[in-house]
Amino acid sequence: MDKLAIIGGRPLYGEIPISGAKNSALKVMAASLLSDAPLKLLNVPRLADVDMLLRLLEQHGAVSEFEGSTLTLHAKDIISTEAPYDLVRKMRASFNVLGPLLAREGKAKVSLPGGCAIGARPVDLHLKALTAMGAKIELDEGYVFAEAPDGLKGADIAFPFVSVGATEHAMLAAVRAKGTTTIENAAREPEIADLANCLNAMGANVSGAGSSTITIEGVAALNGAEHAVLPDRIETGAYIMAVAATGGELTLKGARADLLGAAWAVLEEVGIDLEELDDGLRVKRAGERCTATDIVTQPFPGFPTDLQAQFMALMTTADGVSTIKETIFENRFMHAPELGRMGAKISVDGQTATVRGVARLKGAPVMATDLRASMSLVIAGLAAEGQTMVNRVYHLDRGFERLEEKLQACGALIERIKE
Repeated sequence: MDKLAIIGGRPLYGEIPISGAKNSALKVMAASLLSDAPLKLLNVPRLADVDMLLRLLEQHGAVSEFEGSTLTLHAKDIISTEAPYDLVRKMRASFNVLGPLLAREGKAKVSLPGGCAIGARPVDLHLKALTAMGAKIELDEGYVFAEAPDGLKGADIAFPFVSVGATEHAMLAAVRAKGTTTIENAAREPEIADLANCLNAMGANVSGAGSSTITIEGVAALNGAEHAVLPDRIETGAYIMAVAATGGELTLKGARADLLGAAWAVLEEVGIDLEELDDGLRVKRAGERCTATDIVTQPFPGFPTDLQAQFMALMTTADGVSTIKETIFENRFMHAPELGRMGAKISVDGQTATVRGVARLKGAPVMATDLRASMSLVIAGLAAEGQTMVNRVYHLDRGFERLEEKLQACGALIERIKE
């Protein structure tokens, strides 16, 4: 397993290009199974998760061509409707091939996704949505067996709570169902609207994406299309917090303020100067230290759970005491003890963490536990005195494209150590 060695205490100056959003790219890639024509995707990040899903799509019959950040997928013929455990267990988003396969082929056998370090994240809402559309579903030996020999049918789907994955999965299936599907209490994340834009470019009829009610008029077939994946708001927020922790000034090329939701106001509140540019954002820390403030993670447009760990790292050196309440996932404070190894003062009580800012962190060997926790340790390492060694960086490779390269270009002393 590779490691990252970081010598902290250096401000960041320069320009960082923001990659396409991983969480959007994976879902629009799955949409390629809905059509027998090519789907050309622009601004696709080169990440381990993208490569894993690509292997699964190819197993189903898709032919791929990846040049730079442009990925072309052509699923002319579906040669297998089975998604095996060995592929699905590695990444949760792989489960979303179930809906497209079922909608196009009338059957699918897909492994249940494996466990997740940040909580259970069950798929029952996904299956209830497909069942509402007429699918017959059985669970056996860790697999979902789904059939809809006469095709899926439009349905009224009301989720008991907001679920990004279930909303996306229902959309992917409903675009080729017969009749009208309405999704109530739908997730409103920007990636939902991006998926809708891609599906509509393919000939679907999706309206209301980005609101709590999505309406889908099913069509018999989808065509080919070209779609550019939106910029990654989580990567954007992470680099904003990195410069806030270290000082300096960054231009984030391609970043969009509207994708940050409530995080924008929080970041300004703690003392970060944010300026919108024609082609991105300019970011710098206003004072010597950021000011502590409280957050509660919420579905979009609230403060995103995927920025909670990075924000905690920023608060470890802020002036004052902050409380961080996690409402989306259980068990998502595993980075707190690792930050504690660097001198952070964090106490955790259930789903609430209290962070008492210190003047300076000290470098230490730390262990990454999940993707976003990994980035929190990088931010802490960039701000700390001395050397920080971040172990198990394969998590970072799942979600941050060319991380050390981008930071090195802005003056960070960060190096990958190959095992």
